Amino acid sequence: MPEQMIRVVIVDDHEVVRVGLKNLIDLQQDLMVVGDYATGQAAIDNVPHHADVVVLDVRLPDLSGFEVCRQIKGQDDHIHIIMLTSFGQDEMVVDAINAGASGYLLKEARGHTVIEGIRTVAQGGSLFSPQVTAPLFQRLRSMHSSSDPVEELTENEKKILELVAQGKTNREIGVDLFLSEKTIKHYVSSILSKLGYTRRSEAAAHFARYQSDRHRNE
Repeated sequence: MPEQMIRVVIVDDHEVVRVGLKNLIDLQQDLMVVGDYATGQAAIDNVPHHADVVVLDVRLPDLSGFEVCRQIKGQDDHIHIIMLTSFGQDEMVVDAINAGASGYLLKEARGHTVIEGIRTVAQGGSLFSPQVTAPLFQRLRSMHSSSDPVEELTENEKKILELVAQGKTNREIGVDLFLSEKTIKHYVSSILSKLGYTRRSEAAAHFARYQSDRHRNE
């Protein structure tokens, strides 16, 4: 298996979804399915240290997808998880972020969106369906005070945070800003610390809320 191959696991209790996604992924030269499971417990028992990306249904017959996400991340934080579901309620998106998911896509998403989403999160980026971001930002606005810690960031940090919110990886940001990937990694760590987050997806969602508030108040 080539080093650049992205190993993908599919967790969904509907066989037609698993088969459809597997067929789609198998057509890609840089992706391969290394497992598919119909229950959350089977995923918890088999996925850790075995995959790069997990495409995970929110609703499973035995456990919630959020709990499965949390347990998999607890065993191997290097695994990136995309929640793929028919439900886009804002509280579910927040639960996904809190559980450690890097992406949240609706099952109505086109196949190429799912494929690009897998590649994006595998490289350390984040991805959320446009259909779910508006209610998410509304919820985040109600959770934070009017004093925003983004204002305390340096101009370089704000610029990097904006690129993080666009789903770009550290390497891509480094290319855009003519900085090394290691330098960008240090910047991102500083940004997360100042904002009080541990995951870049949380910081990305926060920045989107911050931008939305600024535009609303202009």
